[in-house]
Formats: sequence, structure tokens, C-alpha cells
Amino acid sequence: MQKPDFASIVDSILSANPRFDRNAYMFMRDVLDYMASHERKNRARVKGHVSGQQLLEGVREFALAQFGPMVLTVFEYWGVTRCEDFGVIVYDLIGAGLLSKSDTDSIEDFSGAYSFRDAFVKPYLPSLDQASSPGVSGGSRARRRESKSA
Repeated sequence: MQKPDFASIVDSILSANPRFDRNAYMFMRDVLDYMASHERKNRARVKGHVSGQQLLEGVREFALAQFGPMVLTVFEYWGVTRCEDFGVIVYDLIGAGLLSKSDTDSIEDFSGAYSFRDAFVKPYLPSLDQASSPGVSGGSRARRRESKSA
């Protein structure tokens, strides 16, 4: 008998609870693959276990790299609006036998790690330095006009 593949297991999770889009589960698999390859590239020792906080940091890095300023739009389309939603996805995958957890792991590990606005919107907002630089806000032209008239 052939072992079910990831996609089939996700389909079975979704038939029981369609709260999140299928792509949210595929994204989580991709995040884990990204984190494993990132560890290898940095020659760090892969210990085989990732904490909830480490996984959320991987989610943040990978999402910004994959979706740029569209991250929130993509996540909202998938039904993912906060860190805790990724915890639910991870625990769905644990329940299906695709991931494992240690005795110290808890779904609460995914609570309040960061706000989605801070993690996915702020990196694309102009900084105060950019807003006052020439050509961005017109501030330097206004200062030149003031100095000429003085």
C-alpha cells in the first residue's frame, strides 16, 4: 500500500475543516523546506526540530521573499490573519502525522509573536529618512524657496 502524499493529506484535512485555503498548507511545507535549505547553506547544524517562534520567523522571511508587499493580501485570501492561524495549520499537520512535536511544544507557542502589520506592512512603508529626502516630499524645494525669499 502506497503512503498518501502531502497533497492528499491536506485534502483530507480540508474536508474535515475548510477554515484555511489549501495553499496555506502548501506554503507551510515550503517554509519548512526553505528553513532546512537555509540552515544547510549557513552550515548550521539542523537539529530536526523547529520551535513555534523559529517557524514564525521562517514564515515572515519566506513570505516577504515570495510575496513582497502583497503578503497580507495573499494571507487574507487564504484565511490566515494572525500568527495563531499558522499554529492551527501546523497542529493540523501534526494531527495528520506529517509533522511531529516535542513534549514542550504547544499551540500557544504561536500566540502573539508579531502583528501582521509590523511583520508584513512596515517593511514596505517609507521611513522618515526617505520622506524628508529631496524629491520625495518636496521638502527640499520648499526650503530652497524659503531661503531665496529671506
